[in-house]
Amino acid sequence: MSRVSRYHPMLVALHWLLALLIPAALGLGALVMAKMSNNDPMKIEALRSHMLGGGLIVLLMLTRLLVRRSSTHPAKAPTGNAVLDRLAWVSHRMFYPAVFMMAGTGVLLAWQTDLFNIVFGGHGSLPPDFWAFTPRTLHYLISRVLMGLIALHVAGALFHTFVLRDGLLRRMSFGRRAVPAAEPTTQALAPQLSKVR
Repeated sequence: MSRVSRYHPMLVALHWLLALLIPAALGLGALVMAKMSNNDPMKIEALRSHMLGGGLIVLLMLTRLLVRRSSTHPAKAPTGNAVLDRLAWVSHRMFYPAVFMMAGTGVLLAWQTDLFNIVFGGHGSLPPDFWAFTPRTLHYLISRVLMGLIALHVAGALFHTFVLRDGLLRRMSFGRRAVPAAEPTTQALAPQLSKVR
């Protein structure tokens, strides 16, 4: 009898691709576009990249959700601490809504300010200030929630890697997925590690 020790290769590829794209989109918005005047011609170019990147992220997240629901997953990887396990469970489930709400507020802002015509059609000009529109505030707030979730995700990965040392990151890598049931798993190792410390 065998079990699965890694996530589906498509999930692995999507995970690491999104791990690059989402921070890049957040960085472009928070570190580049937020500092640009709406009169700057380069603002439209930056908005085009941001909007296309956001659309790609939504498409990849939907694909990831479908693959995740239809594929077999490795066993759970508890930390040995009920609070940390609950935090991990909640933060993972908040990630999808946060990304979709981020995209939704972006689309709403684009609709209210006619960005699709301006950015992709070359018609009209940007409004003097995006902050005059409510979706801009929501887009900002959700972006900070998303940044916090990413920080938690990275902290959790580092905790598993350097404190628990349970090999959790191997689950999100390419390689043989099916392993004999006799081989130890992160689920079996984590409680043992917590007792040793």
